[in-house]
Amino acid sequence: MQLTQIRKMTGLLELVSGLHIGGGNTEMHIGGTDNAVIKNPVTNQPYIPGSSIKGKMRSLLEWHAGVVGITNGKPLGFRHLAELDGHQLQRGKALLRLFGGAPEGEPDEALLREIGPTRLAFWDCNLDPAWVTEMESRNLLLTEQKTENAIDRIAGVAENPRNTERVPAGARFDFQLTLKVHGGEDLLEELLLGFKLLELTGLGGSGSRGYGKLRFQDLTIGDEDLRPRLDQLSFD
Repeated sequence: MQLTQIRKMTGLLELVSGLHIGGGNTEMHIGGTDNAVIKNPVTNQPYIPGSSIKGKMRSLLEWHAGVVGITNGKPLGFRHLAELDGHQLQRGKALLRLFGGAPEGEPDEALLREIGPTRLAFWDCNLDPAWVTEMESRNLLLTEQKTENAIDRIAGVAENPRNTERVPAGARFDFQLTLKVHGGEDLLEELLLGFKLLELTGLGGSGSRGYGKLRFQDLTIGDEDLRPRLDQLSFD
């Protein structure tokens, strides 16, 4: 197995609806938000961790491949391949090549050599500087506070109000990842399927309440525009 190429994918991740990825801040302030978004500790600007994109994309692809029942909800690993066959086995191997997996128990050396090292490297997504400049020129904040309530079905009154911080719709983030290529393999189609699933389902918390819908813009790998290939993928 030989590393023959490292392909870099770049683009803009644009929010279609507000995004919340929690920052884990347990400090509460009177009149403040209950649930802050994650921010860069140096710039105090919100960002999207690469781990969030990788984890959601991997989960979606495992659901699409039909292996989640076999893994009992755990990430697909080397030991699960013995329970797969046919097209599902090929999908499983492709997912391990892309996202990696830790061998457990007595490793199958031949299988380890066949799968090889993890191909994908996701990077944290910082806000597009042009969008930040646009917000500053309009005296607008980079995040919004969204107030939500539970409604008593009988009394018709709001209960348990909560404030959630979100990055607003229209925000843009710089996106990039690298894809290692070994020999003549082609894993791009499986990767694009992950992007399409991500666009259809969203990212971050509260997706069932309309949060986290996104779209990839100006997505390229090398000189190839990937948007037409994404648009051709359908799950109808």
